[in-house]
Amino acid sequence: MMVVGILLWLGTFLGMEGVAWFTHKYIMHGIMWNWHESHHVHHKDVLEKNDLFSVVFGISSTLTIIVGAEIPEFWPLFWIGLGIATYGLFYFIFHDIIVHRRIKIKYKAGSAYMKRIMKAHYVHHEVHTKKGAEAFGFLYAPKKYQ
Repeated sequence: MMVVGILLWLGTFLGMEGVAWFTHKYIMHGIMWNWHESHHVHHKDVLEKNDLFSVVFGISSTLTIIVGAEIPEFWPLFWIGLGIATYGLFYFIFHDIIVHRRIKIKYKAGSAYMKRIMKAHYVHHEVHTKKGAEAFGFLYAPKKYQ
């Protein structure tokens, strides 16, 4: 059961990039632009309306973990929730700390992967409107952004 759990955790973590890409492209830049727009404009506030997406994903992850931990027949949900939470942690570190420097750190991208994913995100932010953006991934970017 532990091996299956670890595979569920890893599969969910990896699959979340697809969920995040879809959510970013079709929901954040679609029907929920009123939340996401705050992330595409310059401001000096500590928080932005866009942070509500983290709350939604955090609640989803937490509830999934609790249900999986408390109801034995739903044990796979525990591992799925951990996968969502792990993706959220990686997203926070990459997106909020490394790219947007919401927590001030000294960091210079050294690897080709980090340079590519950061460039893709900066390309995404060249557009400040609902339409016309590209590069909707968070932890993956095509090689064209090298």
